[in-house]
Amino acid sequence: MSGFDPVWSERSRALILGTWPSPKSFAFGFYYGHPQNRFWPLLARLEGKETPMDIAGRRALILDSGLALWDTIEDCAITGASDASIRDVKPRDMGELFARAPIEAVFCNGAKAYELYQRYQYPVTHIPARKMPSTSPANAAWSLDRLTEAWSGLREYMSL
Repeated sequence: MSGFDPVWSERSRALILGTWPSPKSFAFGFYYGHPQNRFWPLLARLEGKETPMDIAGRRALILDSGLALWDTIEDCAITGASDASIRDVKPRDMGELFARAPIEAVFCNGAKAYELYQRYQYPVTHIPARKMPSTSPANAAWSLDRLTEAWSGLREYMSL
């Protein structure tokens, strides 16, 4: 099984990286498909828009914002949606994306995405990543307001 294709354009200045799609995301057919994940409400709030509910609207929000979205892992063994259980990692080759998109910044959605980026992709891209608090429902200690404040640095790279 492989994850989702990257979402990007020639205007993508910042890349948001996760680890691997959850079972709910695979069932939905797109990134952050779990209904309790705060990623889409967070991004919509940063952009000053309504939260898109369908794949086309979510893809448009990423592209219209001048962002890119992908996962650090091409394939792995995982139990459910637990990043802590990830093993047998096959990392993404992000060379083509970085060669074609004007990525200036990398934002990692959670500690595991950051750890994997640092291990596998940073030695190739040499673009420092920012470790952001996870938008996962498992990170219940972070409210949407608190996440919005923490992620507000993303606005610098968005086409507002």
